[in-house]
Amino acid sequence: MRIDVVTLFPEMVETLLRFGVTGRAVDRGLLDVATWNPRDAAHDRHRTVDDRPYGGGPGMVMKVQPLRDTLRRARSAVQPPGRTLYLSPQGRPLDQDGVRQLAMEPRLILLAGRYEGIDERLIKVEVDEEWSIGDYVLSGGEPAALVLIDAVTRLLPGALNDQESAAQDSFMDGLLDCPHYTRPEEIDGCRVPAVLMSGDHAAIARWRRREALGRTWRRRPDLLARRPLSAVEQALLADFIREYQESTEDAGSAGVLPEQPGVECHE
Repeated sequence: MRIDVVTLFPEMVETLLRFGVTGRAVDRGLLDVATWNPRDAAHDRHRTVDDRPYGGGPGMVMKVQPLRDTLRRARSAVQPPGRTLYLSPQGRPLDQDGVRQLAMEPRLILLAGRYEGIDERLIKVEVDEEWSIGDYVLSGGEPAALVLIDAVTRLLPGALNDQESAAQDSFMDGLLDCPHYTRPEEIDGCRVPAVLMSGDHAAIARWRRREALGRTWRRRPDLLARRPLSAVEQALLADFIREYQESTEDAGSAGVLPEQPGVECHE
């Protein structure tokens, strides 16, 4: 997969490519990332890429010409030209379904804005889609571009040492992930759930599914509202809710916070 990033700060993007999953993907030839600086397309000696907004107001707006010329150079560098995505608070929220769709593209061009944004005429003519990583404002689109690159890279075949890891991530099945534990068996009086040490793989799979359903029910009920549950999942969720409510009642009567169901803690 090839991803081109149009940015005033290419060093921010290049840093991501030296570490972790994205670094391995680049080393393995699974991911190719190129950066393009709009200042290189500016026509004046100051390499100006922004100007004051029409109508007044604070801040500056990125100009059409440097961005347009840079995008067209990026598209013509290799084929296919790829879809152009603008990282913007007004864009489609990036979720795991969206990441899966983007990961199937052979090429993406990401436009990272700065200042108050970019001239709307460029968006209308040169941008295919706008994407947002959340309902908040960043100083520029580079952090959003890095998030998108990292999320997409995880789904490229061969990027992870164990591809099953991606399949079990939160949101891949419309649910949050289940809790995870490692050695030692006990810390500060809290023990690992016994089922995880039982060696019964079927029971462990049921427990993990139940905990994923329960965690989603507690923390992100909106996800459950739009995800059909099988009869088995309904039974697992009902069991989690029953145990959770019982632990909440017991903890409330004892004047302590409720524990995660299945985790044994003692003084």
